[in-house]
Amino acid sequence: MIEIRDLQLLSALARHRHFAKAAEECGISQPAFSMRIRNLEDRLGVSIVRRANRFQGLTEEGEMIVQRARRILDDTKALEQQVLAAKGEITGTLILGVIPTAIAFTGRLTKRLRDAHPRIVTRIETMSATAIQHRLDEGSLDAGITYGDSIGTDLRQVQPLYEETYVLLVPSHMIDQSGPIPWARVAEFPLSLLEPQMQNRRILDRIFAEQGLHPDVVAETSGFTASMVMAREGLAATVVPRVLVRALGDLEDTKVLPLVDPVVSKPICLATLTRDPELPTVEALRAVVTSLR
Repeated sequence: MIEIRDLQLLSALARHRHFAKAAEECGISQPAFSMRIRNLEDRLGVSIVRRANRFQGLTEEGEMIVQRARRILDDTKALEQQVLAAKGEITGTLILGVIPTAIAFTGRLTKRLRDAHPRIVTRIETMSATAIQHRLDEGSLDAGITYGDSIGTDLRQVQPLYEETYVLLVPSHMIDQSGPIPWARVAEFPLSLLEPQMQNRRILDRIFAEQGLHPDVVAETSGFTASMVMAREGLAATVVPRVLVRALGDLEDTKVLPLVDPVVSKPICLATLTRDPELPTVEALRAVVTSLR
């Protein structure tokens, strides 16, 4: 009989596409991990993994097994949560994928969820909008906070959260003004921005391109922390979501200037898969989002 643990290992391998990383996530040694996958192959009489010196992907049979495994794991998770919900308590781990620009909002949302359901543990993973969509589809995320115009609604529920707008965080010594600033001026500063594959960076690149601007990008980061530190230290300016600046408050030796000409906004939403049965933790999150309106 196939064990749930084997399905968990196989799902982790399909997600990481790397034996050592999958074994680390699952809390076992790589040799033990590899042995269980081989034993599962022997039990089923098929090859699941294409092997060479390193992981080469899943076989056709392996892809089919992983898809079924994810549905079984999802149903098992839902069953466990529903049994506890029937006793009057919603509990479990909620895996939430979040784009970097929405981290500040997510912190407040998590607090509201925690206040309503103290036994829910939220695991927040920062990732790109593309990764959120992919991992929702494969079932390794329970929900995603992402750009509303980059997520399809097929088999998903989408709830609007807020409109993302942008400000320039600039070292005080680089500028005298304190009012709104056009994007054309932004391109004149040394800038630290997110990496090119991030959706936020693609948004900024389109704005600059549409204005015929060539920004002076001196650093690229995977999150906003490094860029904001650089602004605080007087090394470079950065473009950040207004919601993030509001959450963190004033940063010494910097100025926050609203961006105009053009004024840009992007819809941020909560995306969840349509499941049957539904996860009580996800239903609780949707209810909290509805209460914010």
